[in-house]
Amino acid sequence: MSRVYIHEFIDIIGNQRAKYLHHMTANWGPVGRAERDQLCFGVWGVVGSTGAWPQVVNLWEYESWEALASNFEFELSSVSMQDPSLEEWWNVAASLRRGGVDRILVAPDWSPSIDELCAERQPDGGAAAAAGYCHELVGCRRGAATELLESVRSHGLPAYAEAGLSLVGAFVRAMADDDEVVLIWSFDSWSMWGAFEHSHSAVATWREEIAERVTSWERILLTDAEFAPLRTGRQPQEGDRRPFDEF
Repeated sequence: MSRVYIHEFIDIIGNQRAKYLHHMTANWGPVGRAERDQLCFGVWGVVGSTGAWPQVVNLWEYESWEALASNFEFELSSVSMQDPSLEEWWNVAASLRRGGVDRILVAPDWSPSIDELCAERQPDGGAAAAAGYCHELVGCRRGAATELLESVRSHGLPAYAEAGLSLVGAFVRAMADDDEVVLIWSFDSWSMWGAFEHSHSAVATWREEIAERVTSWERILLTDAEFAPLRTGRQPQEGDRRPFDEF
């Protein structure tokens, strides 16, 4: 295990989701990258028919535990538990969201970094942006999450590939009981996703094989924010910013 991530489920106030997506990518992404060596892995809107709504999923990448610790030190050095220089940013963010739930995740070496995924989406990389994503939250029996990740690598990857889905990220939840895995898969078209849900025999067979390790399995669908790296092939830039009244 190497890279560490902050995974966030964010509950949005009313119809503010488009503004929040922009605030997190164009308005925050360049700041986090410059001040904290934090990379935006993904910012997605949850497809409401498949999960809570209106909701957003954010995923931030750090190269190590040391990098995440430095981020926390930077953020929490003030008695307010917030970076004072970001007071205006926080005030805007607070007006768009009402709360959320975060997790710390760790990725195995074979799970791609955001730089690797973006390289595939460069003009010479040959990959187009995905139509959407399957986000799977997998509960495991105590102590089985790391073991389950190995099964994802050896058997899950080819099973999903047979259905046309590609791995975006595989993670185990840290600071817990080794009992939760997060998997994110991309699909190229909505018809491909529909066919996967209608008949994904290879995945179903694999899930039967690992059933004794699993206690729950929830899949929701996500779509990229406008300036999410998986859509653009790059990190959000200051030049992406525009006024909220344009949303």
